[in-house]
Amino acid sequence: MSRTARNIVLGVLIFFLALSLILVILLPYNLTRSFPQTEGEIQLPGLDAQVVVYRDTFGVPHIYASNQADLFFAQGYVHAQDRFWQMDFWRHIGAGRLSELFGDSQLETDQVLRTLGFTRTAKEEFDSYDPTSKAILESYARGVNAYLADHQGADLSLEYLVLKMINPDYQPEPWEPIHTLTWGKVMAWDLGGNMDGEIEKAILLNEVSPDRAADLIPPYPADKPVIVPNYLASSEPDTKAVKNTQGKVDLAILTRSLTAISREFKALDNLIGPGGIGIGSNSWAISGDLTDTGMPYLANDPHLGAQMPAIWYEVGLHCREKSPDCPFELTGFSFAGVPGVIIGHNDRIAWGFTNTGPDVQDLYIERINPENPNQYEVNGEWVDMQLVEDTIQVAGGEAVGITVRYTRHGPVISDTTYFGDDFRDRIGVELPDQYAIALRWTALEPNFLFRAIWQFNQATNWQEFRKGAQDFAAPAQNLLYADVEGNIGYQMPGQIPIRASGDGSLPVPGWTDDYEWRNFIPFEELPFSFNPPEGYIVTANNAVVGPDYPYLIATVFAHGHRAQRIGEMVENAPGPIDIEYIQQMQGDDKDLNAEILVPVLLQVPVGEEGEPYRQILVDWDYQAHMDSSAAALFEVFWKNLMAITFQEELGEDTAPAGGSRWFEVFANLIEQPDSPWWDIPSTTPVETRDFIFSMAFNAAVDELKETLGDNPDKWAWGDLHTLTLVNQALGNSGISLIDALFNRGPYRVSGGSEIVNATGWSATKEFPYQVGSLPSMRMIVDLGDLANSRTIHTTGQSGHSYHEHYVDMTDAWRMIQYHPMLWEDSQVENDAESKLLLTP
Repeated sequence: MSRTARNIVLGVLIFFLALSLILVILLPYNLTRSFPQTEGEIQLPGLDAQVVVYRDTFGVPHIYASNQADLFFAQGYVHAQDRFWQMDFWRHIGAGRLSELFGDSQLETDQVLRTLGFTRTAKEEFDSYDPTSKAILESYARGVNAYLADHQGADLSLEYLVLKMINPDYQPEPWEPIHTLTWGKVMAWDLGGNMDGEIEKAILLNEVSPDRAADLIPPYPADKPVIVPNYLASSEPDTKAVKNTQGKVDLAILTRSLTAISREFKALDNLIGPGGIGIGSNSWAISGDLTDTGMPYLANDPHLGAQMPAIWYEVGLHCREKSPDCPFELTGFSFAGVPGVIIGHNDRIAWGFTNTGPDVQDLYIERINPENPNQYEVNGEWVDMQLVEDTIQVAGGEAVGITVRYTRHGPVISDTTYFGDDFRDRIGVELPDQYAIALRWTALEPNFLFRAIWQFNQATNWQEFRKGAQDFAAPAQNLLYADVEGNIGYQMPGQIPIRASGDGSLPVPGWTDDYEWRNFIPFEELPFSFNPPEGYIVTANNAVVGPDYPYLIATVFAHGHRAQRIGEMVENAPGPIDIEYIQQMQGDDKDLNAEILVPVLLQVPVGEEGEPYRQILVDWDYQAHMDSSAAALFEVFWKNLMAITFQEELGEDTAPAGGSRWFEVFANLIEQPDSPWWDIPSTTPVETRDFIFSMAFNAAVDELKETLGDNPDKWAWGDLHTLTLVNQALGNSGISLIDALFNRGPYRVSGGSEIVNATGWSATKEFPYQVGSLPSMRMIVDLGDLANSRTIHTTGQSGHSYHEHYVDMTDAWRMIQYHPMLWEDSQVENDAESKLLLTP
């Protein structure tokens, strides 16, 4: 038989094998066998008293318990009922144990994750936690394990039936408290890294001269808002320790090494979701001076990677009688796998988060002893590294050993990262003959992130909220606050390093103390605001403070477009702000980039064929609605404008993907019609701004004709800008029949990158207009009437494919609709679709 014939036969066999599996899976029994019991009574060893779980019409559980231990036991049980596959998958990510699930295809990813050592840090944290916090984690774990006690395999989730194809022997292990803490480290990686931007900057400086690169790395604009205006720390720090430039290493010659680091960590982005400065969030608090009720509103919509099921799980946690022994009465959003409520409100306060994006990761070059590769130099003396032996279990294969080496700065990441043969020649410091590169990062040092969350959960005022914020070390978030007494506030927490020298943007010598972290910015010096005179606070990943703040928080923030638009809507409200107006704000689709570029585009010649299409943009309100033909035309023009302007001078790693930085780049460039950036080097004539605008516009028209047809009346942004919700683990199997079991979409959506309705897309992707990041939930808390609060998230409460609550929120989410955040006991009972009794 020829090779071609064998390949055909093999392909047919694989097809019929997959088809047979799908037919087995699609048997009604297999589709529904993992659906949890939500009615009646279940007896559970480990409970002290009866717990009642009401589920509302969206499947949101509201848990009522007599004591704290039972409350978190029941939360663990309910999380496992609805989302155990997600929990199991997440803990394997955090622990670097994906190979146990999926075989050797995940070995390299596991090696990187084991080197970072999230589980090792989590174990140290757990040992350091106070007894009350340990009790919360242990109660939660017992609840998860109570569900696992009589549910295994496909009785847990449909995914386990598919997993049997490649790993028939896998059985989930019991849940442990460190699995919860490990997931906190994964989220810190997603939200707290600053290396991506620094890597891109290094590559850019290797492609163009520093003065030209400055055009493409604009500073934070002076006309954009900061979160805490005119904030000054109460004391002056040692000026040597802040805001110094490194000066000794040239970013342009670090391209190879930094790119290698980035390449190794790309797999984490694929698993967790996109991170970095392109992922943001919105939150704002409005005082009663500006509202219809005379009391505050707090709004929050965190922007994270699109996934199925949603990253959030909505839940209500209620002590039947609130007391010091059971102080919890709250509702909001949790992570499956974590006890408590991450974002939400209790009976006194509400809180929300957006990402601060501080610079908390530094790379150190360690001088290695030529006679002993496990020793490194510290101030002229050889010091032993800490060696950690580990073993990676591989499904269907042999176990693989790994040795992780630690210096005083952290794990040696160069043991799993190839920096290139010419690294020594390219780096701007004198490298020793033997060297290694170690990572210091605040999240790899024990902290008490979830203890901060549990303090928020039971805080009754601003002082108690701030006390909890002191434990919020990593990932640093912008913490927004409002309470039933009428107060609003903001606190930036986190361990932000004060360096002896440098700003952390370059690898530095680790064999002296010249670049050590001296300390962290003291909590009392971190920016905060309480009842500001403006009557509102907005955070949207914009700069926290102005240039007079004496400490370095970060060198890169989002450039303030969303913050500007939110502030405009608050300032220009037609009257006292009500909850419907805030809902309208969260769904605002105005593209401030279009507001800058379209007036220029309307003035340049686009040719006789292009002119009729340009009329679509006349009188456009710049709202990127899914049904808008003008939005479709502009966004496609924007993609082509970036590509044509920079296609010959920037490489694949630095090509503009869109977002706030590129909004600012072009806002500056359009004021320079003859800038060299407009010229295409390979052509003889010298192009100008107007020529490039015309070229990009006509390219956009041609693209839209090809994709959406010749009739511009039928062009619509939502026909290009779509969302597909993909199962993180099995949604990209490469077998369409399996993908279809778990994925949902595509859905037409409005919004876009750096729009308040932040459905982000990337101009450099294969399918550029598809949504990659999004408002992962939207929440509006009414501090005048907590029962009037409302929310929505992207998918549904259930993680079980084909369950009625698997994807029942998606249409409401994309149409900017909400459901009530049930609060009063009478609300919960009257709206309940089911009632489950958990009894000892």
